[in-house]
Amino acid sequence: MTTVISGTGRPGSNTKKVALTYCKMLQEAGIDYSLLSLDEHNVYKHNEEFIEIEKKYIIPANRFIMIVPEYNGSYPGILKLMLDNSDVTKCWHHKKVLLTGISSGRAGNLRGLDHLTGALMYLKMHVHPNRLPISVIDKLIGDDNEIHDEPTIHAIRQQLNEFQKF
Repeated sequence: MTTVISGTGRPGSNTKKVALTYCKMLQEAGIDYSLLSLDEHNVYKHNEEFIEIEKKYIIPANRFIMIVPEYNGSYPGILKLMLDNSDVTKCWHHKKVLLTGISSGRAGNLRGLDHLTGALMYLKMHVHPNRLPISVIDKLIGDDNEIHDEPTIHAIRQQLNEFQKF
């Protein structure tokens, strides 16, 4: 199973819109997935609620797709809290992960993807080398909350195809 993680706690974010794009493409490809949107769950403490999140979304997954917005030149603290609060061995060790960075700026959160890659490799995860930075995300998403930019859609499809072979 693949778990798509929308890596921000902000409701109504572009991060979640991009995560939903990935979910739609996975569904079209017939790939079993779940969506863990950090704006819908409390990951601040390792309590009963968090243990249920681990059981439902993280432990059963062997692959992850993390959509990561730029927060102050890095990745969101809520994503770091989720990683820190989890049972690292059960949740992350030797699992595969695909990273996509988004920003309204011009670098698509490249620096944040680098920071997160280091943390994930420390957790013994296998990070796919095609880390996709998506820039000017606010201009790529239409009024219907979907990406209509063909080069971006093509890049996401290519990234997903590569990840399935990884």
